[in-house]
Amino acid sequence: MIQKRKLGASDISIAPLVFGTNIFGWTADDQMTFKLLDHFTANGFNAIDTADVYSAWVDGLEGGESEKAIGRWLKKSGKRNQIVLATKVGAELSADKKGLSKTYIIKAVEGSLNRLQTDYIDLYQSHYDDLETPIEETLEAYETLIKAGKVRIIGASNFTAERLEASLEISKTNGLPQYQTFQPEYNLFDRAGFEENIKPVTTANSISVINYFSLASGFLTGKYRKVEDLQNSKRSGFVERYMTNRGFKILNALDEVSSKFKTNPAAVSIAWLLANPAITAPIASATNIGQLDDLIRATQLTLDQASVDLLNAASAF
Repeated sequence: MIQKRKLGASDISIAPLVFGTNIFGWTADDQMTFKLLDHFTANGFNAIDTADVYSAWVDGLEGGESEKAIGRWLKKSGKRNQIVLATKVGAELSADKKGLSKTYIIKAVEGSLNRLQTDYIDLYQSHYDDLETPIEETLEAYETLIKAGKVRIIGASNFTAERLEASLEISKTNGLPQYQTFQPEYNLFDRAGFEENIKPVTTANSISVINYFSLASGFLTGKYRKVEDLQNSKRSGFVERYMTNRGFKILNALDEVSSKFKTNPAAVSIAWLLANPAITAPIASATNIGQLDDLIRATQLTLDQASVDLLNAASAF
């Protein structure tokens, strides 16, 4: 039985793994998308994370492709009421489609709802901060959507600690909706930003953390050991920055722990995240059933303290 975890102070609970879906409508076609989501939910997992901008960075795509693919799956599967559906707003789709103004959020949510083929979004997230829009205006937009039944709870991503704190304070002072979740970049390689700045804020305010890049764009799977391994990989631009002495030290520690538990580096990387009480559920993606099974098994792996200490030491920043 999977132990679910609450999102902030809400009544929404999720299994301890979130499916990241920026590959849907890009490197995963509908057939694979449906197969992955069917398998994910059949194994008791219920949280899917997307964004209106996925995958606008790809030549020939304009954004919304991931939401559309999920919408087609929801319609075909009939599983909407079994899913905690999270999407995001605010990333730049075009010069006039970006930010967190009230006007834009109210318009953007309708696009997401249409693409997702649903009446409501469980978790609607500010994808990036918008320094040009007053925080109150953004939160008032979310209040409007919550009252209309189009959004259940809200979250934030990629904010500085100071701006997250300011948003929480304005929510309390003005009786506006409060961010219940936060999405930082966090993994064995990228630790400092979250641990030094964000973690004190999320912990003090009981905000659930659903971190992205949990496997460092695939580097922590151990698949990329030398520059030659990046050839023909669509992730090469993301992965190369991890190929440092510290990165390879982390891979060596992952190999050691993997051998000890008779598993693989990806599973150990996810298990390391889940051993951290500050993390509610890591976001991770899979392009085939085998990879997804690895992620699922990772949620069943409990690392001993010696292994956690070894990984912490190898990834010390």
